[in-house]
Amino acid sequence: MAFQILLNIAIAIFWMALQSEYTIVEFVIGYVIGVGVIFFLRRSLPQPFYLQRVWAIIKLIVLFVKELMVANFDMIRVVLSPKLNVTPGIVALHTSLKTDWEVTILSMCITLTPGTMTMDYSEDGRTLYIHCIHVKNTQDVIDDVRNNFERAIREVTK
Repeated sequence: MAFQILLNIAIAIFWMALQSEYTIVEFVIGYVIGVGVIFFLRRSLPQPFYLQRVWAIIKLIVLFVKELMVANFDMIRVVLSPKLNVTPGIVALHTSLKTDWEVTILSMCITLTPGTMTMDYSEDGRTLYIHCIHVKNTQDVIDDVRNNFERAIREVTK
């Protein structure tokens, strides 16, 4: 990924030198041309196209913000309702994520979302114990985390 970024910057600087103008506009034009060149040469490069990872990071951030907003409105509803209608519980989530970094990102996403908190993890670091404010069905909670956060994190790190 770093090689592709440096190559893209080199193409942008080369473009600026060809144009004999050293402005930010020429750099951006050269950078866009570099993206196109790297995109067409992506099959001959050892790593995947670097903007795929950038796009996956953007999708993870958007997913987190969406889940954050939904959880905030859910917690507002719980707090403002006259009757406390919660079914708290602890769910054991065995994750398929491989590295400690991936599991840490998953734990942070869970903990930063209102209504859920990663309490502990197993010795091997692959099972997370999550406290949830609403647990009607533990499998639904597990599927929700796997289909949202875990999948998006795997996309970023593949």
